[in-house]
Amino acid sequence: MKLKTPAIGILDRYILGKFMATFFVSIALIISIATVFDISENLDDFLSKDVPVREIVVSYYMNFIPYFANLFSALFNFIAVIFFTSKMAYNSEIIAILSSGVSFHRLVRPYMVGAAIIALFTYILGNYIIPPANKEMVNFKTTYIKKKRNSLETNIHRQITPGTYIYMRSYNTSNDVGYKFTIEKFDEGKLTSKLSADFIKWDRERKVWEINNYFIRDIDGNREKITTGTKKDTTLNMVPEDYVALKNMAETLSLPELNKEIESLKLRGINAIDFLVEKHKRRANPFSAFILTLIGVSLASRKVKGGLGLHLGLGILIAFSYIMFMQIATVFAISGSVPPSIAVWIPNLIFGALAAYLYKRAMR
Repeated sequence: MKLKTPAIGILDRYILGKFMATFFVSIALIISIATVFDISENLDDFLSKDVPVREIVVSYYMNFIPYFANLFSALFNFIAVIFFTSKMAYNSEIIAILSSGVSFHRLVRPYMVGAAIIALFTYILGNYIIPPANKEMVNFKTTYIKKKRNSLETNIHRQITPGTYIYMRSYNTSNDVGYKFTIEKFDEGKLTSKLSADFIKWDRERKVWEINNYFIRDIDGNREKITTGTKKDTTLNMVPEDYVALKNMAETLSLPELNKEIESLKLRGINAIDFLVEKHKRRANPFSAFILTLIGVSLASRKVKGGLGLHLGLGILIAFSYIMFMQIATVFAISGSVPPSIAVWIPNLIFGALAAYLYKRAMR
């Protein structure tokens, strides 16, 4: 027993070292290629709009790199496992390891350690590093490439605090003005106050809303008080940013910010489906490291006719099938056909079952 423990320790380090080295080299290569293509695509914009080189490097590409590292992590996790395991099988290393008395279950252990490292890497990137990086890239593109466009949101209904509801026929982001504004307050389901105004405007210096040409009804049982005026200032639990539709906004929020935004949207009566899908995707995606690693080692550990080429071809097919299922599940979640908490986990359940089947088959 004393002689066997170091041998197993060396084996663990050997497999884990190959796994991590292949994975990070693969990620580095694809990021380099993606960066070159992105530079060639955006070079005309960078030059024509005199974007400072420091801004291109720091504000754009330093945030572009972690985004793509996380985007391709599942695919290259799988390819890394297939690649180095298939080479080990082709060189008869797997056969030698199993023949020495090491079980297939024990062989898989360092693979799972590597998968855990990648899962943690993916979770931290996806929840805490990439969201602010995405926000920085959006700000860069808004400032230098695609100027922010004004938009007009219509027929806005919101609950801004419990029992307090607002309505605006339209809101113009160019001048921070909401037209045909009403605010209603309810107490135990009964209307206690209603304010109607021609328009409201946000004062950015004083951080208050200016209500113009207003009419207020205060209701107390059978009594009713009417108040009118031309202008008054007030504070409301809303800001102009609430009405700016930022594309893929959920991807720019860290996990604490995402949870806070979901609660805020629910309070205001806004559909938070995109944010819920993003939240559950961030929970489900790291588990793909374990599933794809198990599928990869189960497939590639056998020496078969066709060798590395067959294993890589089959591996890429399975990896892209997994990614396709993830996209389909996201569509179902966004459409409301399936709850997000279930939809985004369906690919993991399907491929988890496939991983279990291939693992049992490989153990024979």
